[in-house]
Amino acid sequence: MPEEFKPGCKRPEIKKMSVATEETTAQPAAKEAMKSMVKVGKPAPDFTAAAFYEGKFVNVTLSEFRGKWVLLCFYPGDFTFV
Repeated sequence: MPEEFKPGCKRPEIKKMSVATEETTAQPAAKEAMKSMVKVGKPAPDFTAAAFYEGKFVNVTLSEFRGKWVLLCFYPGDFTFV
């Protein structure tokens, strides 16, 4: 379940996730970048982000919503020069 926290100006915590490694030969960087791209119809990479949920600021993890529809909205923070 979402973990509540006190909002404020701070750097978000980054959780290190284990990534399956496999032996590969040298390949062009562009080809490697294409392998890590998110694809339509495929599972998104798991991440944790701050959210305003049920009247509180909480950290939510994408895997908590597995099997459900999720809509992510990104916007610049208040008082930024756009």
